[in-house]
Amino acid sequence: MRTVDDTDQEAHRYRVLVTGMGGEIGSLVASRLEQEPWVGDLAGMDLEPPRRRLRRAAFHLVSPHDRRRAEELVRHIDPEIIVHVGVYEPGSRSSDGAAASRSVDAAAGVFVAAAKLTNLKAIVVRSGLEIYGRGKGHPDEPDESVKPRPTSNFGRIFYDVEQSAVAAGREVHVPVSLVRLAPIVGPHIPSPLGRLLRLPVVPFQPGGRNAFRVTHLGDAAAALVAAAFHRYDGPLNVAGPGAMHPLDAIRIGRRVPVPTIGVGWHTARFMANLLGAPVPDHIVELLRDGRLADTSRAEAMGLPMRSTRDTLIALYEWPSITHQIPSAMVAG
Repeated sequence: MRTVDDTDQEAHRYRVLVTGMGGEIGSLVASRLEQEPWVGDLAGMDLEPPRRRLRRAAFHLVSPHDRRRAEELVRHIDPEIIVHVGVYEPGSRSSDGAAASRSVDAAAGVFVAAAKLTNLKAIVVRSGLEIYGRGKGHPDEPDESVKPRPTSNFGRIFYDVEQSAVAAGREVHVPVSLVRLAPIVGPHIPSPLGRLLRLPVVPFQPGGRNAFRVTHLGDAAAALVAAAFHRYDGPLNVAGPGAMHPLDAIRIGRRVPVPTIGVGWHTARFMANLLGAPVPDHIVELLRDGRLADTSRAEAMGLPMRSTRDTLIALYEWPSITHQIPSAMVAG
């Protein structure tokens, strides 16, 4: 783990590129970066425009599958810091296959070009705790020294994206921050976990070690900005303090819990999908086996984090809305 001295950042305004700027996470990261005094020119790319008003960021419309266009754009912008948020979650606005292909292609286009940049100072990547995997032989609370062994599609997506970023960082000898976030839930973000917990009836696995933690959207954005500012080097686990068991989380929202085991999960996933809440395998994994991590490093950095309980309460207090199918899919 390594960070630069804060005084190094105050003497220079950096050119920053945010990939995945169109989604809720990327647009909020860009909004936070606009307010940072150490950020100079700010650019972003995604396949839809940002979901919030940005004051000075230059946005570029780029498909994640258009690697040539992405490479050309990265070379033209010549960023000194890349914040890669262009990772697509299965069940958010993308199917399993689409999420994987979009995420891998987006990373390839950005990091092939990044490996040739002479002015690059740091890379920051949005990753997730799913990368550690769950099940037999996997620690319940992995710290950053634990070798990733993903057991879900989303975990494998994060692993592939991390590998691309680390390879690029090695080529140009710059720090690479791998910000491994607990599931991001809350108002205004199409989280498959959030959608499921807001259903009137919610499945859960009785018994077992299935406690989990989540991250508030604002705290996730703050962690990515902090990693960029400090040029943090290496993996960093980030999650709201306090853990919840699925049954307790369901009761907070006054939903009806349905005990589910074994093949019952196939029925639960089918019914949830009919109600507009797809349940990809990383969400089933969380409900059955939990999703925790050691966050000592993030706590030592002093990152402000809302508790898992408070974040879930905010999720339930969000008024219900009618979702419409978007014209395209953005990173989220």
